[in-house]
Amino acid sequence: MMTDPIADMLTRIRNSVSVEHPTVDIPDSLLKRGVADVLKREGYIWDFEVIEGSPGNTLRLELKYGNNGEKLIQKIRRVSTPGRRIYSKARDLRPVLNGMGITVISTSQGVISDREARQRKLGGEVLCEVY
Repeated sequence: MMTDPIADMLTRIRNSVSVEHPTVDIPDSLLKRGVADVLKREGYIWDFEVIEGSPGNTLRLELKYGNNGEKLIQKIRRVSTPGRRIYSKARDLRPVLNGMGITVISTSQGVISDREARQRKLGGEVLCEVY
Protein backbone atom coordinates (compact mmCIF):
# COMPACT_ATOMS: atom_id res chain seq x y z
CA MET A 1 0.00 0.00 0.00
CA MET A 2 1.29 3.41 -0.99
CA THR A 3 0.87 6.21 1.57
CA ASP A 4 1.84 9.15 -0.67
CA PRO A 5 1.01 8.64 -4.37
CA ILE A 6 2.09 12.18 -5.34
CA ALA A 7 5.55 11.64 -3.84
CA ASP A 8 5.73 8.36 -5.78
CA MET A 9 4.83 10.21 -9.00
CA LEU A 10 7.49 12.87 -8.40
CA THR A 11 10.11 10.22 -7.60
CA ARG A 12 9.32 8.34 -10.83
CA ILE A 13 9.65 11.58 -12.82
CA ARG A 14 12.91 12.49 -11.03
CA ASN A 15 14.40 9.04 -11.68
CA SER A 16 13.35 9.00 -15.34
CA VAL A 17 14.77 12.47 -15.97
CA SER A 18 18.06 11.55 -14.30
CA VAL A 19 18.62 8.67 -16.76
CA GLU A 20 17.04 10.62 -19.67
CA HIS A 21 14.14 8.29 -20.45
CA PRO A 22 11.70 9.66 -23.07
CA THR A 23 8.60 8.53 -21.13
CA VAL A 24 7.58 7.51 -17.62
CA ASP A 25 4.60 5.36 -16.59
CA ILE A 26 2.70 6.17 -13.40
CA PRO A 27 -0.45 4.63 -11.85
CA ASP A 28 -3.35 6.91 -12.81
CA SER A 29 -5.53 9.14 -10.59
CA LEU A 30 -7.38 12.41 -11.10
CA LEU A 31 -4.93 14.34 -8.91
CA LYS A 32 -1.94 12.98 -10.85
CA ARG A 33 -3.65 13.95 -14.11
CA GLY A 34 -4.04 17.46 -12.72
CA VAL A 35 -0.34 17.65 -11.84
CA ALA A 36 0.57 16.31 -15.30
CA ASP A 37 -1.69 18.91 -16.93
CA VAL A 38 0.05 21.72 -15.02
CA LEU A 39 3.48 20.36 -16.04
CA LYS A 40 2.31 20.29 -19.67
CA ARG A 41 0.86 23.82 -19.59
CA GLU A 42 4.03 25.18 -17.99
CA GLY A 43 6.28 23.45 -20.56
CA TYR A 44 8.02 20.82 -18.43
CA ILE A 45 6.63 17.81 -20.35
CA TRP A 46 5.48 17.37 -23.96
CA ASP A 47 2.24 15.53 -23.31
CA PHE A 48 0.56 12.84 -21.25
CA GLU A 49 -1.92 10.08 -22.01
CA VAL A 50 -4.03 7.63 -20.06
CA ILE A 51 -3.52 4.00 -21.04
CA GLU A 52 -6.44 1.73 -20.18
CA GLY A 53 -5.38 -1.47 -18.49
CA SER A 54 -6.02 -4.05 -15.88
CA PRO A 55 -6.10 -3.81 -12.86
CA GLY A 56 -5.87 0.00 -13.23
CA ASN A 57 -5.10 2.71 -15.75
CA THR A 58 -1.61 4.04 -16.36
CA LEU A 59 -0.61 7.66 -16.90
CA ARG A 60 2.24 7.97 -19.43
CA LEU A 61 4.19 11.24 -19.46
CA GLU A 62 6.36 12.25 -22.43
CA LEU A 63 9.32 14.01 -20.82
CA LYS A 64 10.80 17.11 -22.40
CA TYR A 65 14.48 17.90 -22.83
CA GLY A 66 16.29 20.90 -24.33
CA ASN A 67 17.84 21.10 -27.79
CA ASN A 68 21.19 19.78 -26.56
CA GLY A 69 19.66 17.19 -24.23
CA GLU A 70 19.64 19.42 -21.14
CA LYS A 71 17.10 18.52 -18.49
CA LEU A 72 14.19 20.95 -18.13
CA ILE A 73 13.24 19.48 -14.77
CA GLN A 74 16.31 20.11 -12.61
CA LYS A 75 14.57 19.53 -9.29
CA ILE A 76 11.09 18.40 -8.36
CA ARG A 77 10.24 18.19 -4.69
CA ARG A 78 7.19 17.44 -2.57
CA VAL A 79 6.15 20.28 -0.23
CA SER A 80 2.97 19.07 1.47
CA THR A 81 3.09 15.52 2.84
CA PRO A 82 0.39 13.30 4.36
CA GLY A 83 1.81 13.94 7.84
CA ARG A 84 2.34 17.68 7.33
CA ARG A 85 -0.06 19.47 5.03
CA ILE A 86 1.07 22.90 3.80
CA TYR A 87 -1.56 25.43 2.74
CA SER A 88 -1.01 28.89 1.32
CA LYS A 89 -3.11 31.90 0.44
CA ALA A 90 -2.74 33.45 -3.01
CA ARG A 91 -1.02 36.57 -1.65
CA ASP A 92 1.53 34.43 0.23
CA LEU A 93 2.66 32.50 -2.88
CA ARG A 94 6.13 33.60 -3.96
CA PRO A 95 7.74 32.83 -7.34
CA VAL A 96 10.16 29.90 -7.33
CA LEU A 97 13.68 30.98 -8.40
CA ASN A 98 12.37 34.44 -9.34
CA GLY A 99 9.85 32.98 -11.77
CA MET A 100 12.11 30.32 -13.31
CA GLY A 101 10.20 27.52 -11.54
CA ILE A 102 6.64 26.77 -10.54
CA THR A 103 4.69 25.65 -7.52
CA VAL A 104 1.81 23.21 -8.12
CA ILE A 105 -1.23 23.91 -5.96
CA SER A 106 -4.42 21.95 -5.37
CA THR A 107 -7.31 24.42 -5.09
CA SER A 108 -11.09 24.23 -4.95
CA GLN A 109 -11.07 24.82 -8.73
CA GLY A 110 -8.56 22.08 -9.55
CA VAL A 111 -4.80 21.70 -9.72
CA ILE A 112 -3.09 24.87 -10.98
CA SER A 113 0.31 26.57 -10.97
CA ASP A 114 1.26 29.39 -8.61
CA ARG A 115 0.99 31.92 -11.47
CA GLU A 116 -2.62 30.93 -12.15
CA ALA A 117 -3.40 30.92 -8.42
CA ARG A 118 -2.13 34.48 -8.02
CA GLN A 119 -4.13 35.62 -11.08
CA ARG A 120 -7.33 33.96 -9.85
CA LYS A 121 -6.63 34.92 -6.21
CA LEU A 122 -6.94 31.30 -5.08
CA GLY A 123 -5.12 29.54 -2.28
CA GLY A 124 -4.84 25.86 -1.52
CA GLU A 125 -2.58 22.96 -0.65
CA VAL A 126 0.97 23.36 -1.97
CA LEU A 127 1.73 20.01 -3.62
CA CYS A 128 5.21 20.43 -5.10
CA GLU A 129 7.84 22.73 -6.56
CA VAL A 130 9.43 22.23 -9.98
CA TYR A 131 12.52 24.03 -11.29
